[in-house]
Amino acid sequence: MKTLKPSFEVVEPSFGSSFAYTRYVQNANIKSHVWHYHPEVELVFVNGGTGKRQIGSHISYYTDGDLILIGSNLPHCGFTDDLTNNKDEVVIQMKPDFLGEAFMGLPETKNLQSLFDRARGGIAFGPETRAKFGERMEAMSSQMPFERLLTMIEVLNGLEQARDYKVLNAEGFALETQVQDNDRINMVFNYVKDNFKDLIALEDIAERASMTVPSFCRYFKKMTRKTFVHFVNEYRVVHACKLLAEKPISIADVSYESGFNNFSHFNKSFKEFTGKSASQYRQELKAIIK
Repeated sequence: MKTLKPSFEVVEPSFGSSFAYTRYVQNANIKSHVWHYHPEVELVFVNGGTGKRQIGSHISYYTDGDLILIGSNLPHCGFTDDLTNNKDEVVIQMKPDFLGEAFMGLPETKNLQSLFDRARGGIAFGPETRAKFGERMEAMSSQMPFERLLTMIEVLNGLEQARDYKVLNAEGFALETQVQDNDRINMVFNYVKDNFKDLIALEDIAERASMTVPSFCRYFKKMTRKTFVHFVNEYRVVHACKLLAEKPISIADVSYESGFNNFSHFNKSFKEFTGKSASQYRQELKAIIK
């Protein structure tokens, strides 16, 4: 078997700064298959392109760039690969207390702690906020450390006030690396990531987790707020979205390559998760990315 838990990523602040700032050209930051975590809060701006998000138990597909805030120790994969077709990518990583406890406790800055608390479930921001602050994040690459810090505070304050956002994992989401049985849930996540194209029997995954099927079902629902079957189907549908955007293959082939051996089941699941048929999704996506 492959790694059973997310890898720990060591993050070093940029020279002369209290946080790490990196701007990548196009797809130079290929980590879409790397399941990892770190104590730092991570802010990612993907300028254009299409790709997959996997943050905690949440899986979805973005179609015109992305702006994501990921809380401390929340496992996730990278957002770009050689098929994303993004212009560039900015990754900013900061300790939750990088500004100091006293500073974060000031009346003027208490809202930043509120933002970091919300980010424990992962936050995806909408087009308006993405356009407004993505450009400022890119401009930080040419700024001196003090100016960059001021811009960082301004961006975080703007994100806290933004209203076009979605928290990706359900309230009370329990997957954190400090959790005692973290190895078990991450084994399940990695097994699905590596085997979603094949049949995944509940009996098999429960046995791998050293649990009975009923116990495993209760455990997985408690940890992720989703049933295991729902999670697997969601993973397959998101992969199908990726194929529809990136490969000129038939919808039947998309269904098969996404782990659906029954075409009618694929159609039903795809519409359930996206609200539209696969052909409609592909047509609308072409209109967006032209």
